[in-house]
Amino acid sequence: MTVQVYVNDISRHWLDPLERGFQYGDGLFETMAVRQGELPHWLYHWERLVAGCERLNIPVPDQAALEDKITRLIRQQAKAVVKLIVSRGNSTRGYRIPPKQNPTQVLYLSPWLDYPAHYAEQGIHLKVCRTPLGMNPALAGIKHLNRLEQILARNEWQDEKFQEGVMLNTSGHVIEGTMSNIFWVKAGQLYTPDLTECGVLGITRQRVLEKTKENGMDVRIVRQHIDSLYEADEVFMTNSLFGIWPVQSIEDRQYTAGPITQLLQNLVN
Repeated sequence: MTVQVYVNDISRHWLDPLERGFQYGDGLFETMAVRQGELPHWLYHWERLVAGCERLNIPVPDQAALEDKITRLIRQQAKAVVKLIVSRGNSTRGYRIPPKQNPTQVLYLSPWLDYPAHYAEQGIHLKVCRTPLGMNPALAGIKHLNRLEQILARNEWQDEKFQEGVMLNTSGHVIEGTMSNIFWVKAGQLYTPDLTECGVLGITRQRVLEKTKENGMDVRIVRQHIDSLYEADEVFMTNSLFGIWPVQSIEDRQYTAGPITQLLQNLVN
């Protein structure tokens, strides 16, 4: 398929250099799976986008108009990826927010990523990243455009031995992957990191929390160091495009796709 990019409804592949998303990363984004011309988890993405806009004081897009644009863009797509970027819009130099904001919307439709099937079946291999995540509750949870920490962490490896990296915060607590959230199981108990100081509140993470609650499973949201992962019985990663991937190894520690991981794959994927 041909990659399609629309900036404020105009088909183009460039941005004004005065655009604050380009200048400062002053905005938000959502990356969404398209299946049979629909976004199966659109409302989760919309709610996170609204929360991010409110946190950053960016005017919330008109929901009906945005949904109409996306529907027209994806209606012929059996399987694809659509990325939505909402930034504060143009301004002159300086960090001060202009008194009148005119947000920029970018819609970017691209081909589906065909990950190897064995990632979901047998699991992936993780590297523990040296790059830490800075702690800032004002930005925690939202999908803002500032991803330099993830870029540095992901580029700590170039070979295909690892498929994802574990990121810690500056206090050494496990937070997430470079592009995913993380869960682990110890003695039948399911855990996931506290993301009130940093990290992204992922869509599939939210769905896992909902499904576990519906099925009477307890999930503990914790602040724990890397040893908690090394001592775990099962580890899995979540992402809105690939769903749930078991973890086969973290550095030299080996795991199997255990019963809780498999159950949640059936419930969520």
